[in-house]
Amino acid sequence: MVEMEIVYEGKLRCEATHGPSGEKLRTDAPKDNNGEGRYFSPTDLVAAALGSCVLTTMAIAAQRHGIDLAGTRAHVTKQMQDKPVRKIGQLELTVTFAHSFPEPQRVLLESAAKACPVHQSLDAGIDNPIHFVYPEGTSA
Repeated sequence: MVEMEIVYEGKLRCEATHGPSGEKLRTDAPKDNNGEGRYFSPTDLVAAALGSCVLTTMAIAAQRHGIDLAGTRAHVTKQMQDKPVRKIGQLELTVTFAHSFPEPQRVLLESAAKACPVHQSLDAGIDNPIHFVYPEGTSA
């Protein structure tokens, strides 16, 4: 169990404190929803959580098999929808590897990415494709 404390500061901003570490982050409503967009919005944090979870989950699998993932990047594009309610409509994720890998390692890494807990927790109504790009330009 991990606890976090979130305080509403006013002007559509919150400050969240991570219980175990004491680290803090701020959120702001996005410009298209009455905010100033000065910080991550709550839905931006979902997108960031997806990208960092995919990289972390792949890194755990890679570490077990002696695979170096240093330099691998995740790029997430978040699209909101307004109908029937305002919510995340799509989180499209592209993982770009810094190194090339043989097919068995690719299968391992791509399976790990799709098993990330955030990806698995997303509502079925959110389109959430994951694309994989390797240095030689081939993608899966």
